[in-house]
Amino acid sequence: MSEAGNPHGRRHGDRSHHGHDHDHSGHSHAHAHVPAQFGAAFAIGTALNLGFVIVEAAYGVIGHSVALLADAGHNLGDVLGLVVAWAASLLVQRAPTARFTYGLRGSSILAALFNAVFLLVTVGAISWEAVQRFGAPEPVAGGTVMIVAAIGILINGATAWLFAAGRHGDINIRGAFLHMAADAATSAGVIAAGLVILLTGWLWIDPLVSLAINAVIVWGTWRLLRETVDMSMAAVPSRIDPAKVRSFLEDQPGVAAIHDLHIWPISTTETALTCHIVMPAGHPGDAFLHRIAAGLAAKFRIVHPTLQVETDPHSACALAPDEVV
Repeated sequence: MSEAGNPHGRRHGDRSHHGHDHDHSGHSHAHAHVPAQFGAAFAIGTALNLGFVIVEAAYGVIGHSVALLADAGHNLGDVLGLVVAWAASLLVQRAPTARFTYGLRGSSILAALFNAVFLLVTVGAISWEAVQRFGAPEPVAGGTVMIVAAIGILINGATAWLFAAGRHGDINIRGAFLHMAADAATSAGVIAAGLVILLTGWLWIDPLVSLAINAVIVWGTWRLLRETVDMSMAAVPSRIDPAKVRSFLEDQPGVAAIHDLHIWPISTTETALTCHIVMPAGHPGDAFLHRIAAGLAAKFRIVHPTLQVETDPHSACALAPDEVV
């Protein structure tokens, strides 16, 4: 078997396959690891949001505001999400072992899946409370709601700013940024509810806003849940068109056919590929494999490709049929 690695990584050494010496280049995965400066961002963001959750929940109880409690529950999920994402960002840097041959890179997928499930459970509990409030509304301290939610806009906005610089280079950082920015917008909705209650005395506005907030959370979280379930099932990442990958490999000089093509996520930022390529003219050499690896990385951000070269088109490969895995 001949393996094509990312040619931009560090050299691990040479191995021999089919009589050929191959330079198995290491894989450059810096984009999957949280840079050191974002470790501080996670710490500061977690501390700020945890403090705000405590204050917001307390005033939600004092002010009898289910909308404020809904937002506090959402922000608690964000705190937990930041902590889990922070922990996963450290775990993905663990070196591979004999048992965990990819290291713990899959922890980022588990972290995202946990966050999605936790948020949906939180939304369900708070939605039930909001529905009950429609039948038995309680007085709401509209001014208190507005003040606490305004603090939330500042806290969430500041946290989003901490991750703004890295949102283009790391999907996990981008997720943290977007989540915090969305929370700032949600707090703005809570302020609107407090203002309407102050002006009109309509207590039903409070549970209505809480349900609207929950609908927004479900809309965003459902997509996260679907994507992380797909990742945990080793589905091809949605940003990659497998047909284009297949065409790219088939169009390489000397390639007569390909089969047993698999593309799956190692983590939320890294993608692996395995494939058998049939080359009747013989093994093409390391330079060919490195060129394919560079192309897969540049065109599809597939950073961990492994290619098996087969030179006899008439030799039946047990893994050639599409239905065989």
